[in-house]
Amino acid sequence: MADNEFVVVINDTDAKNGGRSYALKIEGSNYNQFLGKKVGDIVDGIFVGEGESTLSGYKLQISGGSDKTGTPMRSDLAGGARKSVLVSASTGFKGHKLVHKNGQRYRYKEDGLRKRRYFRGNTITNDTRQLNLKVVEAGNKSLADIFSSDSKPAED
Repeated sequence: MADNEFVVVINDTDAKNGGRSYALKIEGSNYNQFLGKKVGDIVDGIFVGEGESTLSGYKLQISGGSDKTGTPMRSDLAGGARKSVLVSASTGFKGHKLVHKNGQRYRYKEDGLRKRRYFRGNTITNDTRQLNLKVVEAGNKSLADIFSSDSKPAED
């Protein structure tokens, strides 16, 4: 994978389409439009896609992402650096303990269980490799029509 590209997963929030997700690669000049943006910012759909698959008329909100090692981004951490944070059950930590007994797997949810985990800050940098976007404002054509001939939906 090249260093100057994102894999973008667009979540279609329209209930008629069943909440499908579509994966795209963003590179070149569109890549630079995302650098410096933060989780929660709204971007124009023109910067997503190439040629006929451009999402003109769409407004997309950045809802998260991950870096090249798979470390998730958190909206409450400032900056784009990788940081170690003590967290309870929330984004990036499920908050349960798995125990194997007698060939079975049991999940215990202890009160006050916290763990130190690594997270990326909320700013998109060159280390970011994957972005999650959700549709805030739809355009004229539905996402299913735009991506039907170009690519398959991403597996959830």
